[in-house]
Amino acid sequence: MSEKKNEKPTHLTKAGLRHYQELLDYLKGEKTIEIANRLEVARGFGDLSENSEYDEAKEAQKENEIEKMRIEAILSNYVLIDEDSDTSTVKMGHVVVLYDCEEEEEDEYYIVGSSEADPLKGRISNESPVGAAILGHSKGETVTVKTPAGEIRYKIKEIKTAAN
Repeated sequence: MSEKKNEKPTHLTKAGLRHYQELLDYLKGEKTIEIANRLEVARGFGDLSENSEYDEAKEAQKENEIEKMRIEAILSNYVLIDEDSDTSTVKMGHVVVLYDCEEEEEDEYYIVGSSEADPLKGRISNESPVGAAILGHSKGETVTVKTPAGEIRYKIKEIKTAAN
């Protein structure tokens, strides 16, 4: 891992780091071979100027290269989220149970870096409005989150460690 000047590092959980390493291996290996085979078959169809299979394979090759470069950039400049067992305040890598004071509902969120965020799966970024608002706060505190739809008040019900 190296720090690049003027580039903000990507925050990754251990599971996120494994995911990106495995994805890069797949793109460099199996996916690259699959695309090379598609190109070889398409070349066999003759005239490349009017060969849609060849054009599609070349496009897939380009997209694969772009994705490999994106993941290599992440893996060359990341910060591993510390699995901090101190749950006195909300930190990245913690799971937080929030009580929506207006809706009177509880939601559980895992605070991760933006590259791993998936709100539909309860994984929110430290840069999201809710994630940014609750960082550094303690169990029992009420925080106000400013959203485009207005302000939402959440009470922090529980802070726990996440199992990667």
